[in-house]
Amino acid sequence: MRKQLGFLIDLNKCVGCRGCEIACINEHQSDQLQHRRVIRISKDNRGLGFLSLACNHCINPECIRVCKRKCFHKRRDGIVLHQSQSCISCQSCIGACPFQAPKANPRTQKASKCNFCVERIDKGLAPACVDACIVGALQIVDLNEPLPLGAQEMLPYFPIIQFTRPSVRFILPKTPQSFWRIGR
Repeated sequence: MRKQLGFLIDLNKCVGCRGCEIACINEHQSDQLQHRRVIRISKDNRGLGFLSLACNHCINPECIRVCKRKCFHKRRDGIVLHQSQSCISCQSCIGACPFQAPKANPRTQKASKCNFCVERIDKGLAPACVDACIVGALQIVDLNEPLPLGAQEMLPYFPIIQFTRPSVRFILPKTPQSFWRIGR
């Protein structure tokens, strides 16, 4: 069975320090383009916690399906990569992704997205965002292996996942989940 690498996000641990965001910017030497972002989770205007998101390296990625130039490809370990040299800046992938993962590079206007720090993965290292998470809220997992107790595929108000099947799992906060709102 092939690997399907993904992120495991423990919402009980994330403190919103944005260390993962800074690590992403530093790793890719970009002060203008950030692939990982931390967003606030709230209920009834009360802050409940934080959620760190990047590209979900979906099992059925929309970016691959809509790209006319075939700029995206999926590795055997499930990582979805973008080849910017072939990109014509049509931005179809940006509009098609339900998670808003691909972004337009402000300098080139070509699409860009999280590459799961593939250079680090190939060396046996964790992505920079995972290494930078001092509280251990962000981990990489193989979705074909048993996941920690409590790991779930769904998150309230997360975009519809039946079609894309994102490679991310969550350990939900110990607070009631009704009326959650994920903000930006």
